[in-house]
Amino acid sequence: MSDARPSEAKKKSGKKAGAMKPLSGIDPVALSQNRVVIEAVEPMIDGGRFAVKRTENEDLVISADIFCDGHEKIAAAVVYGETGADRWSEEPLVFVDNDRWQATIRFARPGPYRYSIIAWRDVYATWRDEAKKKLDAGKLTDLELTEGRELVDAAQEADRGGSKEKKALAKVSERLKKAAEQKDATAQYSLLTSEETIALLDVAGHRTNLSRFEVDVPVWVDRTAAAFSAWYELFPRSQSGDTQRHGTFDDVIQRLPDIQEMGFDVLYFPPIHPIGKTNRKGKNNTLTPDEGDPGSPYAIGSKDGGHKALHPELGDFDDFARLIETAGSHGLEIAIDFAIQCSPDHPWIKEHPEWFDWRPDGTIKFAENPPKKYEDIVNVHFYRGALPSLWYELRDTFLFWLDKGVRIFRVDNPHTKAFPFWEWVIAEVRKVDPGAIFLAEAFTRPKVMKRLAKVGYNQSYSYFTWRNEKAELAEYLTELTTEECAEFMRPNFFVNTPDINPVYLQTSGRPGFRTRLALAATLGGNYGVYSGFELCEFLPVPGKEEYLNSEKYEIRAFDWKADGNIREDIAFFNRLRRREAALQDFRSLAFFNFWNDQVLYYGKRTADRSSYLLFMVNLDPRHAQGGHFEVPLWEFGLGDDASIEAENLVSGQAMTWHGKVQHWWLDPQQCPYAVFKLTLPAT
Repeated sequence: MSDARPSEAKKKSGKKAGAMKPLSGIDPVALSQNRVVIEAVEPMIDGGRFAVKRTENEDLVISADIFCDGHEKIAAAVVYGETGADRWSEEPLVFVDNDRWQATIRFARPGPYRYSIIAWRDVYATWRDEAKKKLDAGKLTDLELTEGRELVDAAQEADRGGSKEKKALAKVSERLKKAAEQKDATAQYSLLTSEETIALLDVAGHRTNLSRFEVDVPVWVDRTAAAFSAWYELFPRSQSGDTQRHGTFDDVIQRLPDIQEMGFDVLYFPPIHPIGKTNRKGKNNTLTPDEGDPGSPYAIGSKDGGHKALHPELGDFDDFARLIETAGSHGLEIAIDFAIQCSPDHPWIKEHPEWFDWRPDGTIKFAENPPKKYEDIVNVHFYRGALPSLWYELRDTFLFWLDKGVRIFRVDNPHTKAFPFWEWVIAEVRKVDPGAIFLAEAFTRPKVMKRLAKVGYNQSYSYFTWRNEKAELAEYLTELTTEECAEFMRPNFFVNTPDINPVYLQTSGRPGFRTRLALAATLGGNYGVYSGFELCEFLPVPGKEEYLNSEKYEIRAFDWKADGNIREDIAFFNRLRRREAALQDFRSLAFFNFWNDQVLYYGKRTADRSSYLLFMVNLDPRHAQGGHFEVPLWEFGLGDDASIEAENLVSGQAMTWHGKVQHWWLDPQQCPYAVFKLTLPAT
């Protein structure tokens, strides 16, 4: 039947061909519109439901499988632009291999963007290819040249290109006509295949069977600080240097040069709001506070106000404004904790009881994580009577602090709040400031963490804090940098937090602190430390990953330059991070062979290899470790017996490594890490 001529098909079917209708309901004409196949587009998150993430001027490499029936040449391009813009830019896709095509684009400033892919049958490229083959075989005829001239003539009627291109095509057409009248085949072929004519038809020629990928893929572009930052966390109330005097914002200002000296660029505070008195916690989380105990700053709200107020003992908004301004002059941006939980004294409870859960006996339901019960905290809920009024109140709270100069928010336990709320509120805030940054403090299940990143969080806490062994570190970092989550989730490697005093730090001494610093600062684009880390503070609550005498429940005083500190290590890595472009690309991470399971060995590089760093970190804080390792000569196009220059950036020692296999030794009592910069030998 399929080989029958039309008249025979009509006779056998007994129906008029013109009266045929599709039995499936699929219109064959409409189906044929996208003749060129565009599939397996990457990156794209959940079919375009969520945005791919990049920072300003960061490469976005787009690839897709693109092909068509028949043997004609095809062409393709990425079309992209700001969401809602009338006109988009276009970047040609380049054939890679096996019907895979690729292009690289960038976005100049933060905000929402989209991209898609178009492809078409390139009949002019097909003509050139076939004409070349016939010319080489001595069989190029006037008929082929006539077809080429017709393509140029038709391009003048296409709805592409401007008047400049149309005029240039007209001149080419006139020259072709004259050459044809003179029967000069050589001149016609040369003109039809010239770079000028090819370029004109690329801009103004017909795109036959133009097809478009069915999805406009969303891309969210962040400012650089979302992907590359070094955080320092402190409690403002502990900055007075006196346990008997509550610290103020002015005390924090006095510490700014000290923090700048270590090289941090984000200064982060736990909640700075009024603290409730009902069920206030005492030292070490006891239920029997003394009269002067300050309570947990996470019990937010008192007669002095709630989430839009400052704890009075810290200072007023003039003081806070002065802190923001002075911090900026020291290269520091202020981040604050956005913790939605409330003290039983919070004004919201009386003003909006519908935002809270109540028990049958009329008492409010306290926060619980059985068997734990947080008597000083109650939680809001996000649905029922709280929707939408609570949502708008929380949005306005973000905007309130944005107006006060805060653009970075570390959000406490976002995984226990409504995912739809986060997607909505982050979008709302970004309408006001696309550069706002949200860090999700969600030590929870992997898919939950990733969902928070998808709905808008710029940074995410991670499992780094508990990854100590070589194999688990390599496995986890490979997941974060090479799997799909690398397109939307940016981890922030905190070495410790006020809530987490890791067992490794409790038991490893000063070498262990240096080890974890080296890993966090060089593996992660974002990393952070909680103050006291530089002093190797480790004293735990027995049997728990918690700090004894925690600042969450009392005012502490520290000698910030006490003997045994690791401030120089911190300053070294922060200087290195700013200086070396390789450290500013989280996804450039690669692990290499070091034949010792106690040494993690990895590299980071720029695409042009102008910044190429190797890191060796001894994971054993008690014993020296060493072994043979591979120098990645292949990354420079060198053979296994070649030589390369290496500078030890810790000691300043310069050396030449001859051959792929070398040996190194790391004594944790001296320095548990080594950093090398590789460069090609001078020629």
